[in-house]
Parts: sequence; structure tokens; C-alpha cells
Amino acid sequence: MREMMKEYLKNNDVSVKNGADVNAIMRDMMSVILEGSLDEELDEELGYSKYDYANKDTKNSRNGHSSKTMHTSYGDMELAIPRDRNSEYEPQLIKKYQNTVTQDMEEKIISMYAKGMTTSDIEDHMRELYDIKISDSTISRVTDKIIPIVKEWQERPLESVYAVVFMDAIHFHVRSEGRIVKKAVYIALGIDMSGRKDVLGMYVGENESAKFWLSIMNGLKNRGIQDILIACIDGLIGFPQAIEAVFPQTEIQHCVIHQIRNSTRFVSYKDIKALMADLKRVYAAATEEIALNELELFAEKWNQKYPKIYKSWMDNWATLSTYFKYPEAIRRLIYTTNAIEGFNRQLRKVTKSKTIFPSDDSLLKMLYLATMDITKKWTGHRQDWGQIHSQLEIYFEERLDEAGY
Repeated sequence: MREMMKEYLKNNDVSVKNGADVNAIMRDMMSVILEGSLDEELDEELGYSKYDYANKDTKNSRNGHSSKTMHTSYGDMELAIPRDRNSEYEPQLIKKYQNTVTQDMEEKIISMYAKGMTTSDIEDHMRELYDIKISDSTISRVTDKIIPIVKEWQERPLESVYAVVFMDAIHFHVRSEGRIVKKAVYIALGIDMSGRKDVLGMYVGENESAKFWLSIMNGLKNRGIQDILIACIDGLIGFPQAIEAVFPQTEIQHCVIHQIRNSTRFVSYKDIKALMADLKRVYAAATEEIALNELELFAEKWNQKYPKIYKSWMDNWATLSTYFKYPEAIRRLIYTTNAIEGFNRQLRKVTKSKTIFPSDDSLLKMLYLATMDITKKWTGHRQDWGQIHSQLEIYFEERLDEAGY
């Protein structure tokens, strides 16, 4: 190969001064290889090689070439695609509607899309770096190859038991039937009994509802989950009932941080510091009994000015107080949905350049690619998982035995 390259450079008086010159040579070599391979394909299809009429056993024959522009990592190149007279030949090396050659170039496009770059940004980037003119439709076609993979990922088998599953929804604007509507993306993030974190699923639906969450619960069960020890959720009405309908033994923990945000939304700025200090005595109490006592003291002090806060905490107390049952390590893990909110923030960082998505599929493929990019860094488990795991085994021994864990 080295001798051939030396001969090529010498005979063609080619001087290599920079990377662009190398790209030009590689582009020429690639076109020769591809055109030769395509001619071989047609030889096999027809059953005889060019001018070998003695072995011709078909009424079909060659019919010249058609030109096609292909995008490669070395820049755009023109290829001569062979044709047959009966139009029966379908090229396999370069498919009929294919206009990219190298797999690494498609991977570059998908990687940029996963980082949140718009199609126009990708188009500009490819032109500047690789001197490739690539259209929005080509970029969409490349990224659309992800959609069947997303569907397969959404249906993959899951573990039989999850220690904790965090559930939340984030919202995006999507174009639908000529209108711009707000869609909810439902996300379930689980921690298995080995302490490993994984996104169990993402689903695009209408505005967040308990009914849709019920269908997701059924889907998780059908994919192999037998039990969820603890589910951490926001304060959506009907959400606990949706979980209990499918996983009746699951402990429900209402996110305390969500509750605090909702409680302080309409509190006067001059009262917020003192009120938050009194609320902290409730949720940071050592036991549920002390927490309830602190809540009563809170009511005596603040009910006249902010009566809805005490009522909201009492109405949701059954699911807000779940974490008091457990030791400190488990409490820290479940009393907020910070794990999934951190993940959601990373998704929003990627999607911030897209104010409106053209379709549900467009939204889902970007979120999936971003998820794959984010989760590849999730290689281990929590440092305190040994302690958490032993405590979970004590508190949920009977249920783990039932699930065969």
C-alpha cells in the first residue's frame, strides 16, 4: 500500500501541504474503490463482466452511469453509479436514497444532535469542518434512524425489583396539527438493588395526568418489574393511587422539596426566612411524632396569615411522612426527587436551543440521544449504598423474598 501511494503521488505530481490535500487524496481513493465495487455488483447481477459477451445469459445489459453526490468525512464527492437497461439493478453498497458514505460521519451528526445542536448549526458545522454541504432533510434522515432504536429501548426487559423509582414529568412545546401545544415527557428513573441508576423509560403524552402514569406503571410491570420498594413522586393528584393500582405494596414518598415550593409560592418576601425556618423544624424532625408537633406549632404561628400551608401539609401527610420510617441513609435518598430533577436539568440544557419541536418523534429522539450521552457517565453506585442496601433488606425482607431476590 505504501509503494502504491508513493507511485500515485509521484506519477500525478501531488504535493501534500495540509489536511485539505490529504482529504482530497482520500476522497479520490474512496471514489475509485466505491465505483469499482459498484461495477462488480452489477457484474454479479447481470452474470457477466463488461465485454464478456460469450458468458452473457440475460437480455439485460449495462446502460451507462448516473452521477450522485455523496457526503463523506473527507468532503463531498461525485460518484458514477452504474445502471442496467431493465432498471432491475438495486445497488447494495450505496442504497438508492443514501447520500452519506462513512458511518463515522453519521455518528458525528448524531453526536452533535445529542448535544442539542440544531439542524442548521450542524449544517454550518459540517460545512466549516469537512467542506460538506448537507441539507436539513439529510440530517433529519440520519437522526431518524434512531427512532426504531428508541422504540426497542422503551420495550427492553427490566430488573424484577427496584429499590427506588423516581417519577416526574417535564414539558416541551411541540407542533401538532398546525398548532403549538405543550406536551409532557414522563420519565421514570430507577435505582436497582445493586445501587445502579438507570432511566427506565421516557414517554411523550399530553399534559401530566395520573391516568397516563397508570398506563406507564402497567408498561413497567409488563417489562418485568415485580416490585418497587419505594416510589418518589411530586404532588400530582391521583398519582399515588395510580402506583398502588399496579404495585399495591409500594411505599409512596411525596417529594418534600416540591411541597416546600408549593407552600412558599405566595409567601411575602419579609416572612419567607422565618416561615422557612419553622417549616424546617417539621421536615427535619427526628421522628414523625416530633414533626407533627412542630407542624401544630407552625399552624399556631402562621395559620392566621397563611392558612393554606398547614392544610396542604396535613392533606398530604400520609405520603409526605413516609421517610420518617427509615434510618438516615434511606431518608436522604428518598425525601426529595433531586435525582430525577438533576437529570431533567441536564435534558433542559441540551434542549434549550429548541423552543419548538416539529413532532413527538423529533422530541423523543433528541431526549433519547441526550439520555444516552448523560447515562454513559453513570458507571457506579452511591458511596453509601452498602449501608442503604443492608437497611433495605431489613425493612423489606418479606417482599424481597416474595420477588425471589
